[in-house]
Amino acid sequence: MAGGGRQYPLKTTTRSPIFIFTLAFLALFLLYFIFSSHSSQPPVPLTIHPSQNPTTFNLPKADYSFVVSLEKFLTTKSPPPPEPDDTDLQDVSNLDDSVWIAETRRLYDHPSPPPPLRVYVYQMPSRFTYDLLWLFRNTYRDTSNLTSNGSPVHRLIEQHSIDYWLWADLIAPQSERLLRNVVVRVHRQEEADLFYIPFFTTISFFLLEKQHCKALYREALKWVTDQPAWKRSEGRDHILPVHHPWSFKSVRRYMKNAIWLLPDMDSTGNWYKPGQVYLEKDLILPYVPNVDFCDSKCFSETQSKRTTLLFFRGRLKRNAGGKIRAKLVTELSSAEGVVIEEGTAGEGGKAAAQSGMRKSVYCLSPAGDTPSSARLFDAIVSGCIPVIVSDELELPFEGILDYRKIALLVSSADALQPGWLISFLRSISPSQVREFQSNLAKYSRHFLYSHPAQPLGAEDLAWRMIAGKLVNIKLHIRRSQRVVKDSRSLCTCECRRPNITMPSSLA
Repeated sequence: MAGGGRQYPLKTTTRSPIFIFTLAFLALFLLYFIFSSHSSQPPVPLTIHPSQNPTTFNLPKADYSFVVSLEKFLTTKSPPPPEPDDTDLQDVSNLDDSVWIAETRRLYDHPSPPPPLRVYVYQMPSRFTYDLLWLFRNTYRDTSNLTSNGSPVHRLIEQHSIDYWLWADLIAPQSERLLRNVVVRVHRQEEADLFYIPFFTTISFFLLEKQHCKALYREALKWVTDQPAWKRSEGRDHILPVHHPWSFKSVRRYMKNAIWLLPDMDSTGNWYKPGQVYLEKDLILPYVPNVDFCDSKCFSETQSKRTTLLFFRGRLKRNAGGKIRAKLVTELSSAEGVVIEEGTAGEGGKAAAQSGMRKSVYCLSPAGDTPSSARLFDAIVSGCIPVIVSDELELPFEGILDYRKIALLVSSADALQPGWLISFLRSISPSQVREFQSNLAKYSRHFLYSHPAQPLGAEDLAWRMIAGKLVNIKLHIRRSQRVVKDSRSLCTCECRRPNITMPSSLA
């Protein structure tokens, strides 16, 4: 017998197709489970450090599919019950009052300004800055220097001296400034949000000989537009104080991209040409008041002495939109309780205006050669309720302040109707008058310039308004840097329409 042990033949096993299919299916399912469980682990917070590769990070856990998200939304949310659609004018008025109360509380009780604006102040040659200030200082007592209509030149310069007040605050030592949380000066251009041009355009206009002034304007234009920062933005982030309508007039069209600091926005074409000024770009600033500020002690003492219903003192005949003054004089001069006087220059005129305003409940503020006049701000700081008759007037700080709470805005058409204005003023109740006066006492500090500049003063509100423009300024700078010149996609923003004034709604 060959071999010595038992031989076991090789055993072969035959598996059924069903078993093989099941095994393959289980393997695929296992792979899918491993992959899906890995991808559904808790997400790592989306923080990228400089040392990490910024292209590799985990998405936060969320629904990224519209269908999935919609399914969850519809199965977990139910539509709210319909709200009654019975809104009326009283609802609108109540909401408007509530909004004003909330805004006022935020402004006065819990002021929380955004991070301070960073402003680079150009160090222009002294012929544009200090030399002009010295010229004013050495000649301001010369009261014989008058404009063609008899106004003292130096008083006009004071009314429009916003360029001095803003500049003096910006260049003051930081330790002495009270607006450090609103605006700071930076000394490196790459750190700046905005650039301030410290050229005293009003002083040069009124105190220099005409040809000398125009030559200085051209020099200033070249100096500024040669700066790299101007070339980079084409001036869009530059602040240009041109508060008198005549200042810088011969060359300012070449700087129309800049942020202009203005007294108003005349739409007649006499002062500003189409495309030069508009609210989205520029800023309205108040005149410097001609009269002394009526503080709380003065306000209390004058309350019982306000026996005049309506007061006006100023030039009775003006040009352009100011022609309404003569018509109002004809309509109002014989009315009981109304005092209308021709204005006079000098300290005597100032004293008469101040006395008249402090003895009056209402002060008439009609348009002048331009839609605005310093008289409006004289009335505010005197505690006299302004009656504004200027259909195209734009007002300073209107993104922050509600003028309907301190003034009556009356259309020219209504004001010129026989007997209408006086009847309207007499219809306002004593409680409503007291409310206007209380708001005036609160608002008046917003129209005072000072050094050092005060919180909630005119300079503070000016920078807050400019801060609100900053994102839009950067948008237009970046668009201008990448959009093809002369293409149809270039954007302008001249969306300014005349203001239509209406009598205040006094509930």
